[in-house]
Amino acid sequence: MDIKQLRYFIALAEELQVTSAAYRLHMSQPPLSQQLKLMEEELGVSLFIRSGRYLELTAPGRTLYEHALTITRLLEEAKEEVKESGLGVRGKLSIGINTLSDERLPGVLSAFRMLYPKVTFKIQQNETITLTRLIKDKALDLAIVRLPINLEEFDHVILGAEPLFFVTGTGSENEEHEAITYDYIAEHPLVLPSTEGLGLYHLILDQFHSRGLSPSIIGECSDIGMLVELVASGFGASILPRTSVNRYQNHRIRVFPIEGPDVTSSSAIIWLKQHYLSKAAQKLIELIAERPIT
Repeated sequence: MDIKQLRYFIALAEELQVTSAAYRLHMSQPPLSQQLKLMEEELGVSLFIRSGRYLELTAPGRTLYEHALTITRLLEEAKEEVKESGLGVRGKLSIGINTLSDERLPGVLSAFRMLYPKVTFKIQQNETITLTRLIKDKALDLAIVRLPINLEEFDHVILGAEPLFFVTGTGSENEEHEAITYDYIAEHPLVLPSTEGLGLYHLILDQFHSRGLSPSIIGECSDIGMLVELVASGFGASILPRTSVNRYQNHRIRVFPIEGPDVTSSSAIIWLKQHYLSKAAQKLIELIAERPIT
């Protein structure tokens, strides 16, 4: 017995007449009568009592009718959910964010949820190198990471660039400086974001090395909240992109622009090349990319 036969049976049970049911189903009477006979033979019971041109449901018939309604309703719901999922209005998105990730994400997710309330999220924060591995393992749909990184295995959308700032505790002695040079920064003990070999860390080191400077790096910290607390306590100074500075500007820190050629830090949304990207993920990427960096 298949779904088509169940639809035939529902029409017969509701019309209680082969002629009316056949008309409703846009088919002729003989095939419909044949399908009913096949169903009764398969089940080994009579589904209707025949009285002339009219039908009456038997007890087994009423039981089947209830199940047939449930089965066809569930099938229709499943079809609608699949269609909605394909349109990006239902499903679950797994998103990775770096500790220095784009500050637009919370606002974008709120806007996205208003448009597609049936989409749920799993959000994981980690270092860029871990996020790229999770995407390769297909544990994440997409991730927002800091550049530069090797993008050969990923499709991506660049989200824009932002300047770097020198950050110290409020008790530091450099309050008279309107802007800070890398020569001046090199004299201070530094706690740098992320770990060696990752994009932002390498970008910062390049600024010193290109000037023939050797910075005094006393530590690295991938948790930016903890890094800011270390800076605020006087443990050391740091260099951070604008999004991090904006997020933690009330954490007892002082922020200074850096003199010289404009050095910027970029972020990007990445996902695995030659791998299906859901409509929901595509729509989220569009929303993030449409919002300018403030």
